[in-house]
Amino acid sequence: MKELSYLNKYLIKYKYHLMLGLVFVIISNIFQIIPAPVVRYAINLVTDNIAVYQSFQELGVQENVYGIFTGSILVYAVIILLMALMRGLFLFMVRQTIIVMSRLVEFDLKNEIYAHYQSLPLSFYRKNNTGDLLNRISEDVSKVRMYLGPSIMYGLNMITLFALLIPYMLSINVTLTLYALIPLPVLSISIYYVNNIINKRSEEIQISQSGLSTFVQEAFSGIRVLKSFTREEDSNHQFAKKSDEYKHKSLRLTRVQALFYPLILGLIGLSTILTVYAGSAQVLNGTLTFGNIAEFIIYVNMLTWPVTSLGWISSITQRAAASQKRINEFLKTSNDILSTQERKAELEGSIQFEHVGFTYPDSGIVALKDISFEVSPGEALAIIGTTGSGKSTIANVITRMYDVTSGRVCIDHREIQEYNVISLRSQMGYVPQDVFLFSDTIYNNIAFGSDDATEEKVIQAAREADVYDNIVEFPDGFGTKLGERGITLSGGQKQRVSIARAICRNPKILILDDALSAVDTKTENAILNSLKKIMEGRTTVIISHRVSSAKLADKIIVLDDGIVVEQGTNESLLAKNGIYKELYDKQMMAEETLEE
Repeated sequence: MKELSYLNKYLIKYKYHLMLGLVFVIISNIFQIIPAPVVRYAINLVTDNIAVYQSFQELGVQENVYGIFTGSILVYAVIILLMALMRGLFLFMVRQTIIVMSRLVEFDLKNEIYAHYQSLPLSFYRKNNTGDLLNRISEDVSKVRMYLGPSIMYGLNMITLFALLIPYMLSINVTLTLYALIPLPVLSISIYYVNNIINKRSEEIQISQSGLSTFVQEAFSGIRVLKSFTREEDSNHQFAKKSDEYKHKSLRLTRVQALFYPLILGLIGLSTILTVYAGSAQVLNGTLTFGNIAEFIIYVNMLTWPVTSLGWISSITQRAAASQKRINEFLKTSNDILSTQERKAELEGSIQFEHVGFTYPDSGIVALKDISFEVSPGEALAIIGTTGSGKSTIANVITRMYDVTSGRVCIDHREIQEYNVISLRSQMGYVPQDVFLFSDTIYNNIAFGSDDATEEKVIQAAREADVYDNIVEFPDGFGTKLGERGITLSGGQKQRVSIARAICRNPKILILDDALSAVDTKTENAILNSLKKIMEGRTTVIISHRVSSAKLADKIIVLDDGIVVEQGTNESLLAKNGIYKELYDKQMMAEETLEE
């Protein structure tokens, strides 16, 4: 229960649902108990008056006695029916309070987890796979809800029924009550030992299910690669293997439960036999009636489901505890990207790197080593380098997806840590190397990053990104619905829509992280010409492995293995005959070869 104690704040929040539910449980149990004494009276009425009825056989008034007799039985039947209806009504009210409470908590908990996911840094998502994240907010929360709903409901029902019924049974006959309850301690001990097994195997199932979810998610996301490499059959075999592992673990748990429930029912049956045995002896002695035996058999059967549910409740609670433990692990993960002063100010756009070093915390890869440069407001900086040189890491540091390991990053000559993170990022436009578009319309994808996007702004952004003509050719134009991750569009179209999305928010700092890698030279030139207007009045960082993308920059730095090896203007770097000139010549030669 230590892990589940996290949920106490929600139980307090919805305490009135819980309290009303408890009241309704008590009332429903009272209406459940009342029919048993009525049955006792009815049976005693029959057994006590059957001889009287037979004695009037020759007096001619037997029909009158029969009428009185059946009338009394009918009254008892009506009382039992009425109690059943009243119990049904209050059981409905129990579900309308406790089960509704569990759904409200489920809603709140999912929102809390999702909001926490949103607040965590990029490093968190590098360390955790998507399937596991999805499993914790869906499957794990569902198991917690079962604890908050059915488990609490049946638990309260069991406790209140025992509290009401056992004292009443003792008041009728102590011996008969003890015989009826003898198997229950054995049952409790059995539950205690079996719960440990259930808990361990439930955790194994959760881990296996997370792995299965991750595999399926990756298979669907990479379906193009699977099909192009004809690996469908291999993927099927891997899925079958992981699915078989999940099945094996689930069956191990089911076997425990399959042996457990017959044990419970057997012990309840033993209670019935002992009740009949002890009651029959007392009937023969004249201390009990047949009605008392029938009444106690009803009580034993009444206790059957609550006692049986004890094992089920324990299993649900153990599963919920395992799930809540996994949820708590994520909820306890803190965000280390914090603001020191929560500064909210309109940016001018200057960027300063002072001896910056960065090592990825999850992999230990050193991405940047003693990087220093400065960009004035309105200037354009091009960062050129080969794959793995640290270009994208600089973009992640500027947008504060990560904090640097050493040195300082300043925006407008203030340390980046001073700024409110949301305020800082809201004034930046970022076009990532790995373009991601949502399963929504093209219009909404372009307007995504702007709170005040108008149709005019969206269209203008599309024109400036040189994607407007492509969009209007679609049957639904800007209303075209994109598939998952923008699969409806080509690679170049996706990149240009992503550029339009960044432009639409009118950022002070625009970062293009290899944003033109999927377009041809002609389209690149068209976009670069459009970017001349876009770049006016805002600081632009152009990250690329193409030298041609650097022609608009006021400054250029060349990275190699996380180190600045050259910096200057396009002309000065070409004059040096260094790495930049070597890259320039190779790429120009490659373009000429393609044109031929």
